[in-house]
Amino acid sequence: MHRFANPARFLKIARPATGWLLALGLVLSLTGMAGALFLIPPDYLQGETARILHIHVPAAWLGMGGWTGIAVSSIATIVWRHPLAGVAARAIAPVGATFAFLCLVTGSIWGRPTWGTWWEWDGRLTSMLVLLFLYLGYMALAAAEKERGPDGRAAAIFGIVGIVNLPIIHFSVQWWRTLHQGESIGVAGSSIAPSMLWPLPLTTLGFSALFGAIVLMRMRTELAETKVEMRLRRMATAA
Repeated sequence: MHRFANPARFLKIARPATGWLLALGLVLSLTGMAGALFLIPPDYLQGETARILHIHVPAAWLGMGGWTGIAVSSIATIVWRHPLAGVAARAIAPVGATFAFLCLVTGSIWGRPTWGTWWEWDGRLTSMLVLLFLYLGYMALAAAEKERGPDGRAAAIFGIVGIVNLPIIHFSVQWWRTLHQGESIGVAGSSIAPSMLWPLPLTTLGFSALFGAIVLMRMRTELAETKVEMRLRRMATAA
């Protein structure tokens, strides 16, 4: 991992990787969404509404996966003082928050005809909303801390502590009585018919690639801004 601590070495890999991930993500995402919208049959119970789950499910996974990335980066910040760990965590946060928000919005659109309401304060929905608030809190804390200095320990601690919400999200449908349906896809298999399931891996992989591309772009932008700031400080000192 420390091989990539050097920004120059990281940028050498990140520049081409960004373009490849962006292209792959767009192709897979658009193909998967087209298949979900036009090619799969309607669900025999939920009808056309079930099509939105091909966006809702990967958005939920990536919303949770984004915070996992923040927690891992936060551990690297505190334990190994990895120079790029804080940059990675700050780059991940807005992208993870976007997918968490997309999960909540698509879940509400799915829930209105299915449950008869846009929102219900059950365990899954509430814990996912808490995750969105955690993202917003992390972004505010990280931005404030970055203004004071490069340490980032407070934001890193927040990133590690916030991971306790992820098992709550995952097990909420088992721990509490809830409107939200149980898991349809698990280690043992899936209860969804293959004729309806095939677009889901495409949207999941596509959204994941887009997630990675945006994170790399944000990291590259922050490193470029830092380089410019350092150059301006040197010029001001020389003057």
